[in-house]
Amino acid sequence: MNHLDIEDTSDWLGCPTELETIAHYNRMLENEIQELTLQLRKAREDISGLTKMLADAERPLKEISGDTWQREVSKWRQAQGDKRLDHQSRIEQTRSGLPPAEAC
Repeated sequence: MNHLDIEDTSDWLGCPTELETIAHYNRMLENEIQELTLQLRKAREDISGLTKMLADAERPLKEISGDTWQREVSKWRQAQGDKRLDHQSRIEQTRSGLPPAEAC
């Protein structure tokens, strides 16, 4: 096939030139960068606000004495451990074919 047999549409009316296409793409990228910059600024403000809220929420916890804090943490960990043990025993009972303990 001869390269002259391929139709060349570059001189058709309404077809953008290569420079016009690049300029349009450039404008699209600039707009996208501006939008992303605004979104990034908003996200940074949100993170700053959340960080401040966390610091405000932690302040009362830091005022609790060390012993009280340790007791509360231990109680919470014990409760979490009990939940895990209950869940694990239900899984083992299900695997062995036994009915769950609540059904007995």
